Amino acid sequence: MKVVSSIGALKFRHPDCQVVRRRGRIYVICKSNPRYKVRQGGAKSRKTQR
Repeated sequence: MKVVSSIGALKFRHPDCQVVRRRGRIYVICKSNPRYKVRQGGAKSRKTQR
């Protein structure tokens, strides 16, 4: 699910938010206010089986 058009804009959402890249996805982690948690990307990496 795409939350915002540019997840870089979420860097300025809250002082405690961190933008992290893991396994081709972009996460916004906020420990003080967990409702700011966001994930974007990673839908394309689908393995095909023969």
